[in-house]
Amino acid sequence: MKLMGFWSLIVFGLVVMVLNNACPANGVTCQEALMTLMPCEPYLVGSGPGTPAVPCCAGVQTLVSEASSTEIRRSLCECLKKAAAGMKIDPGRLKAMPEYCKVSMPVPLDPAVDCSKVPLF
Repeated sequence: MKLMGFWSLIVFGLVVMVLNNACPANGVTCQEALMTLMPCEPYLVGSGPGTPAVPCCAGVQTLVSEASSTEIRRSLCECLKKAAAGMKIDPGRLKAMPEYCKVSMPVPLDPAVDCSKVPLF
């Protein structure tokens, strides 16, 4: 069952990449973002431990550092929002991730976020 969820996320990421024409935002494609965050899936869906794994936090930190402009943040927001819609993410775990990973998020971690209003800083 876990393997099926993993492959469905990979397939979903590929679909999103095709829908977004694989246009990188300064080198960060949607597919790359999803692959970077793949280690977070067990934590986010509640099938893993109560804290994110080290590779998950490393991926989060990588994406935060790559989200250096409003355009990139909004693009990543849309990408991750679409991916999250295909998963049963635990909202409490999602919101706790920045604290566990010791990172400040430039995008609100909320599946209902309006990506067009992502901060301009």
